[in-house]
Amino acid sequence: MKLVMVFLVLVAFIFGIISTLALVGIVEGSNTNRPTTTTTYTLAEEKTEENQGSTFITRILGGDPKDLPSPFDRIGEENIKVDKEKVVINIQNAEWSRFTDTNSMDPIIDEGTNAIQIVPKSSSEIHVGDIISYKSDYADGIIIHRIKEIGFDEKGWFAVVKGDNNSREDPGKIRFEQIKRVVVAIIY
Repeated sequence: MKLVMVFLVLVAFIFGIISTLALVGIVEGSNTNRPTTTTTYTLAEEKTEENQGSTFITRILGGDPKDLPSPFDRIGEENIKVDKEKVVINIQNAEWSRFTDTNSMDPIIDEGTNAIQIVPKSSSEIHVGDIISYKSDYADGIIIHRIKEIGFDEKGWFAVVKGDNNSREDPGKIRFEQIKRVVVAIIY
């Protein structure tokens, strides 16, 4: 019985290698418009003139995903205590939030998602990648979207925001005075 299991594992391993090599061959063969370059493969990384730093796995899975900005890290590990009975997060000026089903921030925020937000004191506390709650000039209620860009113009500081699941950025520039809160934790 043990010999049969070893044989099956070995066959599965060999089949996996052959499948991977066949898939890479299909992907390379389908891209005939690509200029020929010298490629050196290693298990950890593929290096080419046109694709520096692409990992072998991302190549097999269909290319490099975009590295999108993440929210600013506001809560240091020293402020998070987890034990078997409870979780304690030391955050000043925190507020609890719950969201409605608009689909604009799917899949990260959806109906019933719980979050912890803080009230920012100045625009210097706002960063690209942050998820903010703001009052729009173009819609009723509070909108929660991610900051894509921060800049300054003749009116001062502004942010450009977009829902993660939306195809376009929100209309207009968001001014600091419109921002009500910044998400610091999402709890599922």
